[in-house]
Amino acid sequence: MTSVFADTSYWIALLNPRDGLHHKARSASAQFSSAKIITSEMVLVELLNSFSESDSRSRGAAAKLAEVLRATARVRVVPQTPEQFETALQRYKRADDKNWSITDCASFQIMERERIRSAFTHDKHFSQAGFETLLR
Repeated sequence: MTSVFADTSYWIALLNPRDGLHHKARSASAQFSSAKIITSEMVLVELLNSFSESDSRSRGAAAKLAEVLRATARVRVVPQTPEQFETALQRYKRADDKNWSITDCASFQIMERERIRSAFTHDKHFSQAGFETLLR
């Protein structure tokens, strides 16, 4: 089974019909409907943070999505571990010529470990790291 990594921009776009990437995200989802989706707790933290100043309905929808993703068999949420954080931090420090976030660095390491080449994302940093971005 093919696996695809799902980044924050994808989850935000799916959740928000007014997001500029909403239709691309839905289309990409349809194209990869049989793929295993891999994401991370760090991505979910970014998702929840992005809705932290929204109205209670939007905050509730983001929280519900995080719960549903954690319980969905087709989705695997990689937990944040001290080892993962340390490895991502080292990559972050080495990439001082890039604008990669610590979450990006952790995502890249997950993708490499899982041999995933494609990501549901619009983030150009994934392209810089050599991955296919499915929402660009």
